[in-house]
Amino acid sequence: MPSVPFVGGDTAKQRDLASDSQEAGSALTTNQGLKVSDDQNSLRAGPRGPTLMEDFHLREKITHFDHERIPERVVHARGAAAHGIFQVYEPLTDLTTAAPFQDPAKETPVFVRFSTVAGSRGSADTVRDVRGFAVKFYTEEGVWDLVGNNMPVFFIQDAVKFPDLIHAVKPEPHNEIPQAQSAHDTFWDFVSLTPESAHMLMWVMSDRAIPRSYATMEGFGVHTFRLVNAEGKARFVKFHWKPLKGIFSQVWDEAQKTAGKDPDFHRRDLFDAIERGDFPQWELGLQVIEEEDEFKYGVDILDPTKIIPEEMVPVRRVGLMTLTANPGNFFAETEQVAFHVGHVVPGIDFTNDPLLQGRLFSYLDTQLRRVGPNFAELPINRPLQRVDNNQRDGMGRRQINRGRVAYFPNGLAHGCPMHSPEAADAFRSYAEKVDGAKIRVRSDSFGDHFSQATLFWNSMAGWEKDHIVAAFSFELNQCTDVVVRQRVMDAILSNIALELAQGVAARTGIPLPEARVHPAAAGRPNADLPDAGLRVGRSPALSMDRVAEDIRGRKVAVLVDKGVSAEQLTIIQETLMDEEAIVEVVAPTAGTVQGGDGVLVPVTRAAPNAPSVVYDAVMVPGGADTSALQASGLIRHFLNEAFLHGKPIAAIGTGEQVLAAANLPTALKEEGVITGETLEDTLTLFVEAMRRHRFPQRNVAPVPA
Repeated sequence: MPSVPFVGGDTAKQRDLASDSQEAGSALTTNQGLKVSDDQNSLRAGPRGPTLMEDFHLREKITHFDHERIPERVVHARGAAAHGIFQVYEPLTDLTTAAPFQDPAKETPVFVRFSTVAGSRGSADTVRDVRGFAVKFYTEEGVWDLVGNNMPVFFIQDAVKFPDLIHAVKPEPHNEIPQAQSAHDTFWDFVSLTPESAHMLMWVMSDRAIPRSYATMEGFGVHTFRLVNAEGKARFVKFHWKPLKGIFSQVWDEAQKTAGKDPDFHRRDLFDAIERGDFPQWELGLQVIEEEDEFKYGVDILDPTKIIPEEMVPVRRVGLMTLTANPGNFFAETEQVAFHVGHVVPGIDFTNDPLLQGRLFSYLDTQLRRVGPNFAELPINRPLQRVDNNQRDGMGRRQINRGRVAYFPNGLAHGCPMHSPEAADAFRSYAEKVDGAKIRVRSDSFGDHFSQATLFWNSMAGWEKDHIVAAFSFELNQCTDVVVRQRVMDAILSNIALELAQGVAARTGIPLPEARVHPAAAGRPNADLPDAGLRVGRSPALSMDRVAEDIRGRKVAVLVDKGVSAEQLTIIQETLMDEEAIVEVVAPTAGTVQGGDGVLVPVTRAAPNAPSVVYDAVMVPGGADTSALQASGLIRHFLNEAFLHGKPIAAIGTGEQVLAAANLPTALKEEGVITGETLEDTLTLFVEAMRRHRFPQRNVAPVPA
């Protein structure tokens, strides 16, 4: 390696310390020089038991990871947030004593932060990535943080691997490239050697990783938790957030261009929607599993790389969350909010999911380093009720504690503040029996890494499969290491689906393997759910091939220039705004244009400042003269790009000439290009097309056979 300059000290020893630790044969050690026998599994009580606090290697590794960046979050640095409320539909007293689920008349305040995972605070919103979906409930019994993602599974099964995953996906340390992207060698090197990531890779390479907006993506608690009722009866639960606007995404080329044209696209969309009163809403759904059914569904519910298909355990929608107010100060609220999966209230408890167990340590440790030991005193983190305990001092202390006593038990303060062993509303951990040898092993029930990846593939519509193939191909074509590329094909893709492997091979030139590396991946059924067995072949709930109930919040560009029919334009605007869409008039210049009937038409945005990627659909009204629009290179580019990205396009009367000038087809109603109709019929078909969001068959080739 090149010589390293040092100033002063024992240069020989310093150079030795700076030597390449990745040389062949080097042993993995702790920071104290202790060789590590197993860096794949946490120390736990039995194969499926809880992770033990004495696991010094886990603690050292995660603690170091949690403290690697200041003051920016190591992960989820790029975010946006909003205030809102949650209301349960009916009392859930049979399931839980948790305060938000008791009274349908009660509004529980919430603060919700959305984020990307890999990028820095200055990265773009529309990168291909997992999205954080963290909800802080301010209940009368304390703060409950439901800290999840927009995908129901994760890359790894054990928290001891989390630092490795993030180190692999972050910019490579020798050159700090690439930012907010997984399309590089170190990420694919890691996941190709970590077959448990196969299922999550399917989600990340799907369009779920490039949502249209925060308001059109699902949220998941990822882990299996417990609900406990007043009688002490416990049930397993998985949490889901179902967006009322539907689940929709961008296409990949669109997302890349949006990142350049408007890197704040998602943040701006959330802020603007709330400001105009278009409040984003999600229903909270529960998948409830009786304890006696823990092993009924053919997957280990403690495995965070698995789902229980909704066709097997339906999602019960129990309440509505509405975001109603933007933060008053981004730093004080969005940046300083401190989430922790360990923030629960009576009626909610944990399971022995090894990734969840590690997060219970990691999140608190991260907040201590990021915002200090008194982070709960910051206004955005402060609970509703009075806080009274014997914790004192520390960086950022706001509370002034009076008196001489700061310990329990005590007599000088009459025993106060004292614990509440008899109080019905005090938190009590669920009395789960735990018994097992101290071992570092993975439960055999965690061993199937490919069935659910195949389930995801089988559940996709044809265009979704096309997009997944294109995503894998793009990522692997960005990798330069031949061995890494081949290993992804051999160890991951070929074990998920032959059709997927063939499609990626055709686009990347990576040879297909002669045989599968993991023979256990073979032999999956292809029947629809539910089936009589423990394995499933297809889950329609996983597909995004759906139609929205309305077009509320969708953004429509109406392209105009001099000679436009002001009467037509007015009808278009009124009709679309009645549907609660956002209509912007786009012209070659700002200001106004003169309609064919002499009326001055106000322009919302000039074409140079109105890229097609920030709109969901485009309309071209007719008029006395459309020659200026036909001649505009900006307008032709706008239309061609919208067509490429599968967006609904409509033209009325002479507006068809503008589409023809852009060399677009004018007779593709089945693919969202609407022409040749009356104004009323055109608008009806246009709204119907917008409810489908995109017509992706216009921009991808079929998967090679």
